[in-house]
Amino acid sequence: MNQVDYLRISLIDRCNFRCQYCMPEGAELDYILKQQLLTDQELLTLIQKVFIPVGFTRFRLTGGEPLLRPRMLDLVKAIASFPQIQDLSMTTNGFLLAPMAQSLYNAGLRRINISLDSLDPDIFNQIIGNNGRSRWQQVWDGIQSAYNVGFDPLKLNVVIIPGVNDHEVLDLAALTIDRQWHVRFIEFMPIGNWQLFGDRGWVSSAELRQQICDRWGLSESQVCGAGPADVFQIPGAQGTLGFISQMSECFCDRCNRMRLSADGWLRPCLLNETGQIDLKTALRSGISTTQLQEQVRQLLAIKPEINFKQRDSGTTAAYSRTMSQIGG
Repeated sequence: MNQVDYLRISLIDRCNFRCQYCMPEGAELDYILKQQLLTDQELLTLIQKVFIPVGFTRFRLTGGEPLLRPRMLDLVKAIASFPQIQDLSMTTNGFLLAPMAQSLYNAGLRRINISLDSLDPDIFNQIIGNNGRSRWQQVWDGIQSAYNVGFDPLKLNVVIIPGVNDHEVLDLAALTIDRQWHVRFIEFMPIGNWQLFGDRGWVSSAELRQQICDRWGLSESQVCGAGPADVFQIPGAQGTLGFISQMSECFCDRCNRMRLSADGWLRPCLLNETGQIDLKTALRSGISTTQLQEQVRQLLAIKPEINFKQRDSGTTAAYSRTMSQIGG
C-alpha cells in the first residue's frame, strides 16, 4: 500500500456543465447550501492543522467546478503559502479559465487538468448537457491560455463513452504529438449516471492503447506521474498519453489519495462510501484539531480495507452522491 499523501479537495459542488458521466440527464440535484460549505478559514485550518501534520503534502482543488468558488484566487494563494505543500494543482472544465489563468499561476498554482471530452463542438455540447450556444471554443481558449501562461504539466482529461466520443480516440491522442500536452484517457465509471453506464458500458484502456499503437506505435514513457495513470508516449511525441483504468485494472494497491467534499466529509475511496468522516461538524462542534488528526490517522490505517477491491464491505451499486458532488 502506497503512502497516502494526496488530498483532493472539492471546493464547491456546483458546476456550470452537466456532463453525462457526472449526473443523469434531467436530474435535480440538491446543492449544498452556502452555510453548509466549509468556509475558507475552516478549509485552511484543516489543511494546516490536520492534513499536513498527518502527512499530506499534495493537494488538488476540484469541484463541481472550482472556478465558481468565490474568492478563489485568495484561497489558492493562502494554500500555496504553506511551506510543507510539495504540490498544488487543480481540475477544471476550463470554461472560466482563460481570463483567470495568469492570476492562478501568480497565486501559486502550477499544475492544471482540464476536461476535454471531444474535439467536435456538437459532441462536446452533447456531453456537457448544453443545448444552447457552443461552449467548446471558450474551453479551448482556456486550454491555450493555461499553456501559454506556463502550466506544466498541462493535462487534458478525457472520459470515453461508447457510441458518443470513442471514435475520437486517435484525434485526441494526436494532440500530444506536436504539443507538450498530456492526454489522460479515463474509463467510464458507474458513478454519477448509473443508467448511462448500464446502457453504454465502458471501453477498456487496453483497447484504447491498441488503437493508438496500431496507428503510431506506443511505448512506455519515462515521464511517470504520482497518480494512477499508466503513462505511454507516441514515438517522437512532445507530450504523453495516460490511461486511468479503474474498471479494468483496479489499482487500489497503489492508491495514494483521499477526498474531502465541499461540506467537509473525508472519503477514503471514490468507489466505496464506507468509512467517511464528517470533519466540518466536528470542527464546528469544538473538537480540537489534535483529535481530528487522530481520527484521520485511524481512517488512513483502515483505508486498505475500504478500497474498491473490498467494496463488498460497503456500497456496491447505488451512490448517494454524483461524481460532481464527490469531486472526482
